[in-house]
Amino acid sequence: MPRTESLVSHFECYDCGRRYDLDHTEFPCPACGGILDPRYDYDSLTTTRDEIEARDGSMWKYRELLPIRNDDDIVSLGEGNTPMIDCPELADEMGVARVTIKDEGQNPTNTFKDRGASASISGASQQDVEEVAIPSAGNAGQAAAAYAARAGIDCHVVLNYQSNDIQKTMVEVHGADLHLVDGKLDKAGGRFGELRDEHDWYTVATFQTPFRHEGKKTMGLEIFEQFDWEGPDGIFYPTGGGVGLIGIWKAYQELAELGWLEDETPPSLHVAQSSGCAPVVEAINEQRTEHTPWDCPESIGRGIEVPDPGASPWMLEAVYETGGTGVAVTDEEALEGALAGARHAGIEMCVEPGAALAAAEQMAEEGELDEDDEILIINTGAGNKATDALSYAMK
Repeated sequence: MPRTESLVSHFECYDCGRRYDLDHTEFPCPACGGILDPRYDYDSLTTTRDEIEARDGSMWKYRELLPIRNDDDIVSLGEGNTPMIDCPELADEMGVARVTIKDEGQNPTNTFKDRGASASISGASQQDVEEVAIPSAGNAGQAAAAYAARAGIDCHVVLNYQSNDIQKTMVEVHGADLHLVDGKLDKAGGRFGELRDEHDWYTVATFQTPFRHEGKKTMGLEIFEQFDWEGPDGIFYPTGGGVGLIGIWKAYQELAELGWLEDETPPSLHVAQSSGCAPVVEAINEQRTEHTPWDCPESIGRGIEVPDPGASPWMLEAVYETGGTGVAVTDEEALEGALAGARHAGIEMCVEPGAALAAAEQMAEEGELDEDDEILIINTGAGNKATDALSYAMK
């Protein structure tokens, strides 16, 4: 098999520090239930930054910093390499030097979930898995179904009935086995756990597989490359499970370790959540190192309606270490943010990134952004994922 030249060396538990070899398939950490994280031998890198820049194609241009060792195991649909779009009208409105939006809606299934799906299904292929499963609010399940179909791997997706009809339909279009449950994401997660134990499924769920957040890390690697290896002053991220936020933080840490950054000051990482479900923002406001689960979550942005994110200590570390903060906005403000992205920049956004744009606007109004700031909004998904909500907002 042709080698990817991956620097991956082992898995290490973020919580207890226990190490596992790369053939380990029992996720999460069997010792403590913590998150297994791929670790890399940076001293072995021979590829230069210029060589990385010269590569074309998908997120796999960063293959040395991804945990897949053989080319034949990479499962790709051309994900990543999404554009950074300047938004001068939004910058003028906010009174900052520059506003850019990274448009993850241009991924194959129209969300940033494709990055995690590509990496996690590639990991399953590497470990000779024939059947995978995932609980989801919608987009991650659709992405997993698409990439599993590409790999020829059977896939089970557990969604709740409130998931978008597009997502439910496309899961089955890709040939995955769809399981629907009543309630919200936590109910889907509970039912998934029961089915996983009953059928001994291989999980590609958030922070259960050690591969998925590595795919999201490529979003951060691209950001720094697109900003000429410096990065913006602040990044506003719509936060549910927080996989992408942690991925961006990992990207910064790895690039700093490699000495590839022109400015080693990290961008401030700002958490944007819904006022109807803001456990991480609440923890930031109270300067805690872990969240308290949110009672009665309620938001039309299903991707940020996550009442009990399991990786909150890691998220909070990223926020505190970068001087970031947390902002909760109403559903109405999130919808207005999505409309502003469409009307001022031509970018089709769903509700969740609308919350991130609204959070940036709120900080600007409160004088918490400077006139020389360059800020970045992550558009995690295209507007076609939320046409019902967007139609409602225009009435």
